[in-house]
Amino acid sequence: MNQFHSIQPSELQNSVFQTIGKEWMLITAEKEVGGRMEANTMTASWGGLGHLWNKEVAFVFIRPQRYTKEFVDTSDRFSLCFFGGDRMQEMTYLGRVSGRDEDKIQKSGLKLTHLDGVPCFEEATTVLICRKLYVQTLREDCFVDTELCNATYPLKDFHDVYVAEIEHIYVR
Repeated sequence: MNQFHSIQPSELQNSVFQTIGKEWMLITAEKEVGGRMEANTMTASWGGLGHLWNKEVAFVFIRPQRYTKEFVDTSDRFSLCFFGGDRMQEMTYLGRVSGRDEDKIQKSGLKLTHLDGVPCFEEATTVLICRKLYVQTLREDCFVDTELCNATYPLKDFHDVYVAEIEHIYVR
């Protein structure tokens, strides 16, 4: 992983509207499964970066039925990997297939590695190493726009929002 170097959050030049909303990201975490550490990942296009509680933070949203949620919930840290618009085929696959059903990371062709002890991908152009600070389930009664709630959550499977401190940012 020596092709990555660390930068400060203020040096990150990417537009989150482009990188998250259009190019997507992978949320990746590890947990112990059958006596050994396993990683799982999911594609996400909802989230953001900002400044909260005097910390540089990322926030991501994960639905309760996603297998990756179990990994993020049991780990203190996770990564957000960005690919600069490359690897959309792999990211589409990783968003559609569950790690419960197959080893989707291996089948994707992406190479899993670790930075700061956190799983991430060698092919990423930007990697954020994040430490969880706060988790809360979105609530129906908090939606001011009830039409948005009904359209987005017809099954009432509200996302959990995770706020995480950005510990390190690595770029190529």
